[in-house]
Amino acid sequence: MSEPAGAQCRTDYGRCVTCGDEGTELRVLELAGGTARCVDEQGVIHAVALDLIGNVQPGDRLLAHAGVALTQLEAAG
Repeated sequence: MSEPAGAQCRTDYGRCVTCGDEGTELRVLELAGGTARCVDEQGVIHAVALDLIGNVQPGDRLLAHAGVALTQLEAAG
């Protein structure tokens, strides 16, 4: 059986050659339809699609990749 597509995309330094295979932690600033305006740790603003996750509110923390929110992160305790 052959390997799934993308199974060989990692390089010696552990990241995908094409996309970097890297998630970014963001904080939601405001919502507009199915998109969130978010900020990263360096203060850079990002527009993030919310198609893959549920209810999001300003102040929530997300893990995003390539402009798409992948999951909500737990609130800092």
